[in-house]
Order: sequence, then C-alpha cells, then structure tokens
Amino acid sequence: MKEYKNILFINYGGIGDEILFLPTIDTIKKDYPSAKITLALEPRSKSIKNLTDKINDVICVDIKAKGLKKYFNVLNFIINTWTKKFDCVISSGKSPLVAIILFLTGIKERIGYNSKTDFLLTKKVELNENQYAAKMYHDLVKPITKSNYQNPNIEIIGDFTLDEKLIKNQYICIHPGVSKMSVSKNILKCPNLNFWKNLILGLLSKNKQIVLLGTKDDKDLIEEILKIKEISENENFINYYNKTKNIMEMAFLMKNSGYTICVDSAPMHVAVCVKTNLFAIFGPTNELKLVPNEENIHIIKNEINCRPCLWHKRLCNCHTSECLNIDYNLILNKIN
Repeated sequence: MKEYKNILFINYGGIGDEILFLPTIDTIKKDYPSAKITLALEPRSKSIKNLTDKINDVICVDIKAKGLKKYFNVLNFIINTWTKKFDCVISSGKSPLVAIILFLTGIKERIGYNSKTDFLLTKKVELNENQYAAKMYHDLVKPITKSNYQNPNIEIIGDFTLDEKLIKNQYICIHPGVSKMSVSKNILKCPNLNFWKNLILGLLSKNKQIVLLGTKDDKDLIEEILKIKEISENENFINYYNKTKNIMEMAFLMKNSGYTICVDSAPMHVAVCVKTNLFAIFGPTNELKLVPNEENIHIIKNEINCRPCLWHKRLCNCHTSECLNIDYNLILNKIN
C-alpha cells in the first residue's frame, strides 16, 4: 500500500456534515498513522477540530460568500495549497467544479466522486447518495485504504464533571433547535413550541430530570420555553442554555445522559457519535441518510406519504410543513 505523509481533505457544509465526515478521516489515520491531516471547510464548521485529535490543521474557505468574493476565496485556497506539499487530496462534492479545483491545486494524487470532469482525477469513486451520508463520504477512501467503515465516534477529551444535581444515565438532554442559517433559508426541521412544552411537562410529570441545551441560534425557541413557569420553576428542570463552554462539553453531557432528544441538527450528529439513547426527530429530511440504523437510535416522525422531500424534491419546506406536526407522545410513551 502506498504511503501518504500529507493529506488534504475538502468537505464543505455545516458542523453536522463535518461530523459525518469523521469516519473518512479516522480510516485514513488508522491506515496511515504518521500522515498529517488537513481539512478544508467553511469557517462556520471549524469547531470540528475540537471533537477529534485526528485533524492536524484546518483551512477555512468561505464558499458561501456573495458574488465574486466566493471565487476569489476559492482561488486563494488553490494558491494556498501550492506551498503545502500535499501528496494527496480527497474531496467530497458532486459538482464538476470539484475535479477542476483539485486539478488546479497541482496535487499529484486526486480523489473525488465521478462527474463530467472526473478525467482530471487520478482516482474516481461512484457517488451513492442512497445510503447513510457517513458511508457515502467513506466511499472516497476505499481506493487507498483496507480498513472497514465504522460509524462516527467522538472520544470525550477534556476535564469535565457532572453538575452535582445530575444523576448519571438518568437525566434527559433536550436540544430543541436548529441553526439560524437553516431557518433563514426556510429549511424548517423543528416542531413548534407546543410540542416541546407538552413533551417537557410530560417528562417532568414522570419525575425525570431535564437538561435543556442550546446556543444563541436557539435563543428564540428556548426563551419561549423558559417563559413557561411550570417548566422553568420545576426543581427537575436544569437550564444549560448557552452554558456549555464548547461542543465537547455538550457531547460529555449527552454521553452521560439516559436519553437525548434532538431534531435533525448538528447536536443530533454529536449524540450519534457518543452513542447515547437518542430520539431523533425528523420532518422533511431523510433519516435513512442522516443517522445509522442502530438499536439505540429511535426515529420520531409524522408518517405521511409526502415525506421525506427536502433536497431530492425541494430545496426548502413546503407551505404547510405538515411533516412537523409530530405527536410528542411518540417519545413520552417510550420513556418510563
């Protein structure tokens, strides 16, 4: 097997996309333990480096910039690679532009998905989008690795301790929000306030400890939840909104919980990685592509024929978003 010493990965998207990309990096690091790993990503996702010790360096490329700035950013990225002495570049993305960009880097070994320009690659991989996305990304390294795919995993790194109020393996983490970028694009994946209100009150009535997680992106929804005195004043309700220091601390809390409840979001992918008992709530997106088929993962959805529709049928929600009319009892009845 050929030896690689300096490998560049390219994977643009949100932090959830980078988490799904981790098995690809893990496999390379297993087969090439001395290789330096650099990941090119969007600035919004650079915190992925805090979730793994396999990434040595990151290069931030703002490909979402408006107008010509986007193309200047890509050009600067290409120029930047010329001095890095990478011996291999591996990129996700199905656009024909991917192979062109890889060719322009001048990196000798270039691996990507098949496209109209894949003759510019040294190794091309069949793109199979009808599978769990982490497996789809992992297909990229099959030409140069021998190790088998493993689901995304996060090792807790850091000196974290549970609040003395929390009972390990019994409290329930709830992260109810999604990124503001999704909401701004009318990509709605979160049930309404009444769903969360009734679910939390139902769990509190069962004498369950609730840990509410969230960051500034979740501000509007969480502030509405906190206005409900039967929730915020309950002794079993612990408000961790905007109190976790980083994404690794959130992972620590999820790992030590009895259950974690999330919508399709970056925290959901974190919950998958720490192998907690997860209730994953899905509206218009496809759960088969976004979470692995594991016994500890429970899919919560509204069983209607038109879902899932997002990405393969439409780029934003329909005007009714009926798929988000989800019965909170689907979760409540499964927690004793």
